Formats: sequence, C-alpha cells, structure tokens
Amino acid sequence: QVQLVESGGGLVQAGGSLRLSCAASGGSVGYSHWGWCRQFPGKEREFVAAITFSGRTTLYADSVQGRFTISRDRTKDAVSLQMNNLKPEDTAVYYCATEADWGRLTRSLTPRFWGQGTQVTVSS
Repeated sequence: QVQLVESGGGLVQAGGSLRLSCAASGGSVGYSHWGWCRQFPGKEREFVAAITFSGRTTLYADSVQGRFTISRDRTKDAVSLQMNNLKPEDTAVYYCATEADWGRLTRSLTPRFWGQGTQVTVSS
C-alpha cells in the first residue's frame, strides 16, 4: 500500500523560509505527476504548485508565484517545496499529492494519493 510521507513543516517568522518534503513509501507510484495543496481552517483545499513527471513543467498558484519552488527527485518517488518570503497568510496545513492525470492534480484536486498533511505556521 503506497503512502506519501511528508516532513518539514513548522513555525517560522514572516519573511522566513521552510522546505517541505514528501516521499512515497510502501511501493512505487510509477508514472505520476506531483503537487502540493494547502488547506486553511474551515476552507477547502486549494492548489499551490505542481510538477510533471519529467520535471520539465511546473505550475504555481498566483499567490505563491515567485516565492515557492517545487522540485522532484526522479531517482525516487519524492517531491519538495521550497517556500521563501513566507507570509502569515501562508499559514495552513500543506498536503503533497501524486496523480498521473494533470487535471486531477491541478484542477479537480482528486489525486490517487494524498500525504497526511504538515502544519506550516507563519508568525507576524
């Protein structure tokens, strides 16, 4: 049974940086794109960033463009999200996801696999 395991969340001051990581365990996900979403209290999950299986194409939400960078390690089923210049409004639970269908990963947010979520808190 494949599981996505996340790490790297925590508390940081505004303007600071955090790096989130996510890796698959229990098996391989095969051909699959990777992404990150976040969820604010009482809200639905929203798209943050995604990267194609090849790593050649990335997509970002407008709110994080220029501050966040998604990358993946093709030698293993893993993805990272480097978050710079963090703002208090970035405070949320962040989830990684993987899915072979780009639309399901970036628009409908219905991937095959979700991570368990990691809390990111940015203080002002």
